[in-house]
Amino acid sequence: MMNITLTQQLRRFMIIQRPHLSEKSTMLADKHRQFVFEVLKDANKLEIKQAVESLFNVKVKAVQLSNVKAKGRNFKQIKGHLKAWKKAYVSLEAGGDIDFTGKK
Repeated sequence: MMNITLTQQLRRFMIIQRPHLSEKSTMLADKHRQFVFEVLKDANKLEIKQAVESLFNVKVKAVQLSNVKAKGRNFKQIKGHLKAWKKAYVSLEAGGDIDFTGKK
């Protein structure tokens, strides 16, 4: 097994910031075992794959990335914008599943 330094382990925990839960992501999870996560902007596919495999104990088949652009918003009379972020679609091998509800 590979020797993983402490900084690499900490980075794996920081790469996946939160699951992105929406109607579309729920349908993808039910039909295709594909889960959606908000990840660090500088993370690549290999890092995301390793992070998901080590955090959730599943085998990852594929990772697809999407950059979500910042959207303009008005806050009363002040113009502003929402932050840009990176989205990762993670496909799992057959038999793998991630449960975000915490129920067993």
